Amino acid sequence: MSSQTTDFAIIGGGIVGLATALELQSRHPNVKITLLEKEPRPALHQTGRNSGVIHAGVYYAPGSLKAQFCAAGVPATLAFCAEHSIPTQTCGKLIVATDASELPRMVNLETRARANGIEIEQLTGEQARTLEPNIAAVAALLSPATGIVDFGVVALKMAEVFKARGGEIHLNAHVTGGTEGAQGITLETSIGRYFAGKAVFCAGLQSDRMARTFGADVKFRIIPFRGDYFAIKNQPPNLVQHLIYPIPDPDRPFLGVHLTRKMNGGFTVGPSAVLAGARESYGKASVDLADLGSTLGYAGFWKLLVKNAGSALDELGSAMFRTLYLKKVQRYCPRIQAADLSPYKSGIRAQAVAPDGKIIDDFLFVETAHGLHVCNAPSPAATSAIPIAAHIADRLLRA
Repeated sequence: MSSQTTDFAIIGGGIVGLATALELQSRHPNVKITLLEKEPRPALHQTGRNSGVIHAGVYYAPGSLKAQFCAAGVPATLAFCAEHSIPTQTCGKLIVATDASELPRMVNLETRARANGIEIEQLTGEQARTLEPNIAAVAALLSPATGIVDFGVVALKMAEVFKARGGEIHLNAHVTGGTEGAQGITLETSIGRYFAGKAVFCAGLQSDRMARTFGADVKFRIIPFRGDYFAIKNQPPNLVQHLIYPIPDPDRPFLGVHLTRKMNGGFTVGPSAVLAGARESYGKASVDLADLGSTLGYAGFWKLLVKNAGSALDELGSAMFRTLYLKKVQRYCPRIQAADLSPYKSGIRAQAVAPDGKIIDDFLFVETAHGLHVCNAPSPAATSAIPIAAHIADRLLRA
């Protein structure tokens, strides 16, 4: 096997890794930058298996990295797509309250959105139904800046641009180990050894393992949650004009099942959120003994489960019984029936969980002498990939 030297190594060919490669390349066009991706092509995991939503930033805590990155990410994503003729749609989003008990949470969400500088409008039930006759709502919030794109297409274009400017992408390059020394980082991979002056690890579902392998002081663990989606059939192309989201429950860790327009036409509903038996296998019955053992052997997982037992049981029921899944959809779109739900590709969310069972809700970066680990990159990571890359480059290159 070969042995190569590079100035910067990027480990992981999802959208954050690719955006980081482009950012470093733009700042240092004459140095060697190498991206290593263990799959046969980029963007096969979280980047290519999400809802495809360009998030406006409604939900995020003011001042958080999520809020900051998302605010910068929307115009950056739209500009990149416009430059490279990638289609997008700014269709807007309705966040709907389906009964009066949800109204206080809706008001709190509006307050948070305004604190983040997000354009938001409160609608009465009648106004919401005028916009979306097929949606049931007693009130709603309208986020007009929310849009959609195929982030897999965006990532592949980033890879194309990076290579055209002289960057190297090595596929089927699984990092199996390595060490950090005084002068840089040695990476042992399935296709040979690489020595890098500096390295950025954008390992997604493997981020905790990669960080520990290279000596980073991390206590969290990635817990994989599978998100099941369904495509909607038998419905008219004007079923809805906006994305439709439920009012989130702050006592639950995830946003809930939403109705999403797709770039190629049609709609999906999802995702659910149920513990996955494998980090990177997508069948409902998929089990990787090492992955499952990592989850079940982690005290933080059991503490998380205790804290969210009701939510976990609800998600498990929805995953097992389509009728329960359907009820969540029918709360805001009663015309969708069981026969309208068609299987669609699932995704797996890399959820970082602390030892005390708390979900790590914001982005998390951990530095070593010559490396930077993207340890937690939750939604809106795809929307925010370009400003995340700038943040990584700032930290990696300082001093």
